[in-house]
Formats: sequence, structure tokens, C-alpha cells
Amino acid sequence: MTAPALVLVAHGTRSTKGVQMIAALAEAVTRELGAAVSGRDAGCPGTSEDERLRVRTAFVDVLGPSPSEVLRDLTDAAGEAVAAVVVPAFLASGYHVYQDVPREVSESGHPAVAVTAAMGPDPALARVMAMRLRAAGWRPGDAVVFAAAGSSDARARQDVRRAAAMLAEHLGAPVRIGYVATGAPRVPDVVAALRDSGARRVFIASYLLAHGLFQQRLHEAGADGVAEPIGVHPAVVRLIANRYRTAAHELVRVRAR
Repeated sequence: MTAPALVLVAHGTRSTKGVQMIAALAEAVTRELGAAVSGRDAGCPGTSEDERLRVRTAFVDVLGPSPSEVLRDLTDAAGEAVAAVVVPAFLASGYHVYQDVPREVSESGHPAVAVTAAMGPDPALARVMAMRLRAAGWRPGDAVVFAAAGSSDARARQDVRRAAAMLAEHLGAPVRIGYVATGAPRVPDVVAALRDSGARRVFIASYLLAHGLFQQRLHEAGADGVAEPIGVHPAVVRLIANRYRTAAHELVRVRAR
């Protein structure tokens, strides 16, 4: 039986660097799973196009292709739909995860799709954030702002609080949450409040997946240092690959009944 395809769904960004990062993440996940992106190894002996695991990227906003477009395109040589696992590359589960992704799956008309939980929150992401924070110059005793995009969805805000708690536990230090786009308090206000309370150095831990407008705004928030976004890291790659493996196993088991 052909292995289910993996559709990595991200938000979308106008940042070339951000788009390249999502592509690099998809390639890294492909290597982790021992597959080839978009038929790169089509010439490998003994491996047909239909036998190889397919990894595709899709976006819910700003640019395409959309998840529904990618899912409709997943067919084998006989024109039959290839089963698919959709992994939402989101750090919290808000509108895009609960509304956009299911709607896109439904609109695709695809008969065999499993949707995994979102990437975050997860302890693996907290470990990567801590590493990025230290690389930015943070030292124990420095104040930390946990910067998230923000959401009007209470479930997403709860996810952010959980993620912040994971980072605080990993650092052994308190962190204050600030939002970039939606919700309060905003990151610059949290930075200013920490300085007013006596913090000598303030660093921003970026709870963003890729470079883009939101990451740029963090550099304008008045902190002493800003960590890079979570980006491509072996722990992130393993997290996505494990999400896929679990869902693919169940999808194959159900279809074999």
C-alpha cells in the first residue's frame, strides 16, 4: 500500500526568508522520514513515483497553494486519491487550526485525510526556544518576554500560556507573555514594564516558526536581544515526523479494515 502523503500546512508569509524556511523544514522532514520531496529521487532504481512518500507544503493565508489544492493534486498513476496526513505547522491551535484546516480538507473532497494536532505547544519547542534565547545573549538573571503572534481564540491563548510555562520550566526563570499582533499586553509594553520594574536586561524569546513581519516587529520592541524564530531544528523535524508517523499508522490501519 502506498504510504500516505504528508501535507505540511503553514500560515504563509510575504517574507522570502520565511517561505524558504518552510521549504527547508519540509525537506528536513522528508529526509527524516527517508523520502524524497516532490519526486526528487524519481530516478532511483526500484522505486516508483507511487511508492515514495510524498511531502507537500500548503498555506492557509497570504500565498498558495492552499491545502485543498494540494490535497486534490494527490493522486497516483491510476488517478486514484493518495491518502494524506495533514500536519498543521502552528504553534497554538486557534482559528486556522480549528476552522481553516478542516474547511480546506472538506473543500478538497479528498476521501482519506487525517489531521494531526498542531505542532505546539510541546516541550521540544521549549528546548529549541531556550537554545535560540541563549544564542541571542540571554544569561540567567535577564528578564524574558515570551513573544507570540496572538489570537482571539481562547484555546490558542491557553496554548500560549502552556508553552510559556514550558519555557519557564526549562530556563528555571520566570517569563512574561507578550503578543505581537492580536491580544494584550503587546510585546513593547511588556518590555517597558520589565524595565520599569528594575530589569537591567530584557530578552525576547520568539514563539514564531519563521521569519516575517512579526519577527521584524520584535526587533523594534526595545529589548536588549531578540531570539531567532524556532525555525528548522532537528527537534522540530522529529516532532513533525512523529506527528505524521502516528497519524499515518492509524490511517493505514483504518483503511485496511
